[in-house]
Parts: sequence; structure tokens; C-alpha cells
Amino acid sequence: MPYTFLPDVARPAVTVDMLVFTLREGALSLLLIERGLPPFRGRLALPGGFLHVGAGGAGGEALDDAAARELREETGLGRERVTLAQLGAFGRPGRDPRGRTITVAYFALVRPEAARGVRAGSDAAGARWLRVSDVDHDALAFDHGRIVVEALARLRHDVDRAGAALALVPATFTARELREVHETIHGRRLDAANFDRRLRRLIDDGLIEPVTERRPTGRRPARLFRAASTVSGEPARARSSARPGRSGRPA
Repeated sequence: MPYTFLPDVARPAVTVDMLVFTLREGALSLLLIERGLPPFRGRLALPGGFLHVGAGGAGGEALDDAAARELREETGLGRERVTLAQLGAFGRPGRDPRGRTITVAYFALVRPEAARGVRAGSDAAGARWLRVSDVDHDALAFDHGRIVVEALARLRHDVDRAGAALALVPATFTARELREVHETIHGRRLDAANFDRRLRRLIDDGLIEPVTERRPTGRRPARLFRAASTVSGEPARARSSARPGRSGRPA
């Protein structure tokens, strides 16, 4: 039986926005685009765009597919080079001067070598990496400043509890390299002994595993680790924790 697509119910537009983080010159950096179209032409913003909806509201694309498409179109980064995780939904009335719009935000971690291939898409005047410490939240388009604040809180939570830092280290890494990524994300030095306990917890949780090779250093060869593999054989990188979102459910 065919259904009418809720003709008497107001339908807000749905968008997706991406918060893409990497390490550049030892600093946690965020990818921003310069908007080439109104509203907020010339202002910095998160890469993103509208969800494609099928005719009459049927069909169209899934949110995850929309996020991957917009990321590719606006930055040139393909899904195979990033790990996207949903952050949450933002729908405060008035956030978009064009009308009622709800956005679903995603965050992604990109290895530094992959970040070098970023380019601006057709509807962006430019794309650039900014150090997180240099981002002016109040100057960003829409409510993107608020979204950045929430994404940083989520990232700093996940880096300790869900192995998010594994998306920013080489395929094999030392304990020191992993600790330096944690320190960069948190913005402070970490006690080495405490981090050793955190490292053992990552091993016990099945997120990382030691490898037989060792890396030569000035004193003695350093022990190497890698991201553990899941049953499917895919790297267990940047698993999202079950941290509740604002609705009380995992974001």
C-alpha cells in the first residue's frame, strides 16, 4: 500500500558535517574550508553538505554515505583513507539562516601522509588545516564552533578509552610514539608510568598487539606495536566508545 509522505508535517533539511583531524608539525589540526557560496561566503566552516533524498522522500542515501560523499567532494579524501564516526545531531533553531536545518556531525582521524592530499571542492573557495589551538570558534560559519568544541571533548574521551590515537600513528609504532599522539590530543604531557598502564590496558582490550620486530634506537631496540585485527581482518582503529550523547544514547 503506497503511503503519502507526511504532507502536513514540517520537514527540515538534513545536512552532514565532517570534523577531520590530523597531526601537522606536532600539533593537532582541524580541516576547515572557506565557503565559496552564501550564506557565510568567505567564512571558515566544516566541510559538509545536504543529504540526498529520493523523490517523494523515498530512497536517497544513508547518512554515512552522505558523509563519505561530501568528504570526498569537498576535500578529495576517500572513505578508504579515513575512519568516520558519528558525533551527534545539532538542530538548534536559527542555526542556518536559510531555514530549519538539522546536521549530523561526523569526526574522522587522518594519518599525516594522507592529509597532504587534501584539496578544495567545487563549492569551496579553499581548504586548509588549522591548529586546533588557532581555531576561532566564534568566527566559524553556522554553529560549527559549538560542534568543534563537542568533537574535541569526544576525541579526548575516545583517545583514552577507544584507541582513537591508533588512526594517527604509523602501521607499527613505539610506546613513545603513541604517548606523543595522546599528549598532542590532550595538549599536555603525560606521566610515562601512567601511560605504561594505559598501554597495557589497550593490549588487554585487544586494541593493540606487540610485533616481533624491534626498531633500532640510540640505546637499545625499541619494542613495536600495531593495531590489532578484528575477526574480519580489518584494523581495529579508532573504535568509537559507547559514550552517551545528549539524547542519552550513544552518538
